[in-house]
Amino acid sequence: MFDTAVREHRDRVFGFAIHFLGNRAEAEDVTQDVFVRLWKNRRSVDPEMIQPWLLRVARNACVDVYRRLRLHRSLISDADGIAESVVAGTPGPDQWTDQQLFDERLTAALEELSEPQKSIVILRELQGFKYEEICEALELPMPTVKVYLHRARRVLRQQLNDIYHAQFA
Repeated sequence: MFDTAVREHRDRVFGFAIHFLGNRAEAEDVTQDVFVRLWKNRRSVDPEMIQPWLLRVARNACVDVYRRLRLHRSLISDADGIAESVVAGTPGPDQWTDQQLFDERLTAALEELSEPQKSIVILRELQGFKYEEICEALELPMPTVKVYLHRARRVLRQQLNDIYHAQFA
């Protein structure tokens, strides 16, 4: 069961973590941690519910890492005003393509979303999960997921629109 679960779900867990955190190394660590937890709980996890269980654990781990990274960045930023851009690894303007610029804006807009809106958008829009799968993974009723997704889309649309108009105004 464990080997099969890793093969079937590692890409989804990693994809969720990379979208949530925006940092490959942290996403790899979260993915490994999620599967270590699965190994430790392999006898108590229902095989039929393994995907929602993995996504719930991944989301919780990502929230923990995100909080830690935010605290770390704010401490560095307080000590050195330019440290935040160094930590973020922002490339110079000559290195940007249109897609990279859009990805950066989308990531920044996603970071502004509160939970569980951020997780719902990542699962639905970036990973293509069905509403039912999101409900199971986040343990939320269908109407709540749909309302949060609608509100999150509206916020993202507005934020991306504001950035676009500010740049080209």
